[in-house]
Amino acid sequence: MPLTFVEHRVKSFLLEFQAFFSLCGKAVVRIFQRPAYYREFTTQLDKAGVGSLFIICLTGLFTGMVMALQALIQLKPFAATSYVGGMVAVTMVKELGPVLSSLMVAGRVGSAITAELGTMVVTEQVDAMRVEGTDIVKRLVATRLKALLIAMPMLAIVTDAVSLLGGFVIAVGYDINLLMYWKSLSQFMVFQDLIEGVVKPLVFGFVIAMIGCYAGLNTRGGAEGVGAAAKRAVVLSSVMVLVCDFFMTKIFIVFR
Repeated sequence: MPLTFVEHRVKSFLLEFQAFFSLCGKAVVRIFQRPAYYREFTTQLDKAGVGSLFIICLTGLFTGMVMALQALIQLKPFAATSYVGGMVAVTMVKELGPVLSSLMVAGRVGSAITAELGTMVVTEQVDAMRVEGTDIVKRLVATRLKALLIAMPMLAIVTDAVSLLGGFVIAVGYDINLLMYWKSLSQFMVFQDLIEGVVKPLVFGFVIAMIGCYAGLNTRGGAEGVGAAAKRAVVLSSVMVLVCDFFMTKIFIVFR
């Protein structure tokens, strides 16, 4: 009996794994196919990008302020407080900016995607679209994927910029002027760090969009199932963002 249970669980996991990557492949292919559903795409881009700006700016501002405060405390005994800008920049651009913005988007946008698609599934709107001959993956998945692929790098850049501003606000209290703060950025960062700061949120956006869409389209059990699917999508997206961040960091270190 235990072996049968384990075998059943393994088969279920592998089938779900296969279905997820099958959906990913179909969505990537359909991004470049017509019709493009521009109205759906712009709506999703507005929700994912513009709608997330406030929480992203708030997160970046206070994270940058905390990072600067901690860095200044550590650097002050060595009379090296002039390097605080570079330390804040390299930490935010390479790691915290992409990761924190992605976690915020996973909680806000990922759950919304899952809940929206899940509601459409349980109310049989998706079935009605299929009867009409609509390509579900192209209209519902590819548009959301494109929106997040565009929005996530931009949101990460905004997070980085606002965090540097927050770091400077704290640095001013330690008699560090703007020129000194700006010059320290180039002492810590190289061009590859900027590339890393854009590539990571691009991958994170793909992960968030596909997990949200897959969980939504496979929702079962009415309103309760929609809630469970949204919770599952947020948790899984957040964990996968952290896992992908680790492996991508290792890859960038190898090719540095």
